[in-house]
Amino acid sequence: MAQDEVQADTALSPLDSSGAGDRDPVWRWTDIGAAPEFGAIGVWRSGSLTWAAYGRVLRDPDFVRSLQVSCYLAVLGTGLSLGLGLGLALLLRSAGRWATFMCQMTLPIPHLVGVSGILLLLSPSGLLSRVAYTLQWTGSDQDFPLLVNDVGYLGVLIHMLWKEVPFAALILLAVLRGMGSDYEMQSRLLGSNRWQSFWYVTLPLLRPGLLSAGVLIFGFIFGSFEVPLLLGPTYPRALPVQVYQLFSHPNLARRQEAMALGILMAVISISLVGILVGTGWQRQPRQTSGQVRDL
Repeated sequence: MAQDEVQADTALSPLDSSGAGDRDPVWRWTDIGAAPEFGAIGVWRSGSLTWAAYGRVLRDPDFVRSLQVSCYLAVLGTGLSLGLGLGLALLLRSAGRWATFMCQMTLPIPHLVGVSGILLLLSPSGLLSRVAYTLQWTGSDQDFPLLVNDVGYLGVLIHMLWKEVPFAALILLAVLRGMGSDYEMQSRLLGSNRWQSFWYVTLPLLRPGLLSAGVLIFGFIFGSFEVPLLLGPTYPRALPVQVYQLFSHPNLARRQEAMALGILMAVISISLVGILVGTGWQRQPRQTSGQVRDL
């Protein structure tokens, strides 16, 4: 055991002690200064650059499964949040300030508090399970459907929707109230029905707001750690949970893989957001009036 710890410490050492005496003092101090930065991204080992940690991560089947889980949660959670948030914003468009206040109520609630509420409400021994048993809808607590810690991450999605739908509605509600209803009234006067007015007039004007809300929600869900850890299954894990598991592994040599996986997760997240922004959603439609005349 002691020998393994010595080997792990040597593997994580920023400098190679075997060649330290042969180096110029200036280079040794340069190595010492650069070691924390390169070690933080998982490419520095024993005084030289190496990409071995990235290779081990990319060859690990658990990385692919974790990436699939994180993309599944981020894409599905973002899509549902935007769709439900858009519907809620359209319903509350003509409401007063109380609508904005209602959408803001969930924002200051910490995610850990929300997770606790989900567990108390939806777990097999939670409130809904007890109500179903009292009403004789289920024979026991075990008959209640598994909504938390399930392979489908239903508990995680429910929590994300509870948190992100009001957030998306708040952004879209501000956009709806700011753009007014002149274009929609003009399209209705020119003979378009309600669906055509929404699809060709309202939705294009909402695209900048949808993009802003979508990027924020996607980035948060993709990098969320505590919610998948507490409400998700033990396997397969989301990417942030996988990073935590590698970093807290008893074998300290696995920390290089944790750092490499964290950098890969950041690169993937930035790339996906860049692709989303590059689709052209951020551009305001310039021919809205002409499109209305063509309806």
